[in-house]
Amino acid sequence: MLILTMHESDLLIREVLDAGARGYLLKSDASRELVAAVEAIRHNKTYFTARVAQMVLDGYLDKKPGFAADAGQPASRLTPRQREIVQLLAEGKSSKEVAVALGLSVKTAETHRANIMRRLDCHSVSELVRYAIRNRISEA
Repeated sequence: MLILTMHESDLLIREVLDAGARGYLLKSDASRELVAAVEAIRHNKTYFTARVAQMVLDGYLDKKPGFAADAGQPASRLTPRQREIVQLLAEGKSSKEVAVALGLSVKTAETHRANIMRRLDCHSVSELVRYAIRNRISEA
């Protein structure tokens, strides 16, 4: 089964993989990769866009809850602490406000923020907010 979607959330990827999907393709990549994806599935191979493959690999290597055997856990490529930080940032808090709320130094909060954005491949706070909403870390 090949999934063609516009959604790129950890939770959705886990759900479709659990349902037996062997391929996951974003609509934004379809014009370049659809034929290759269909061919791969047709030949009993898997097919994931590079970004989705990285998410799956990160989940596997880091043994994150989103890809672990325990389905009771929320899907995420983030530690519980990183999820807290993402939630605060998505609520519009600055690094200084995050630091105060969590009892961290401002430098530590900024380091967490930079590591989270790199791990999620987010290049702006708006992308981070979108990730938080899609993955039910924060509400719109």
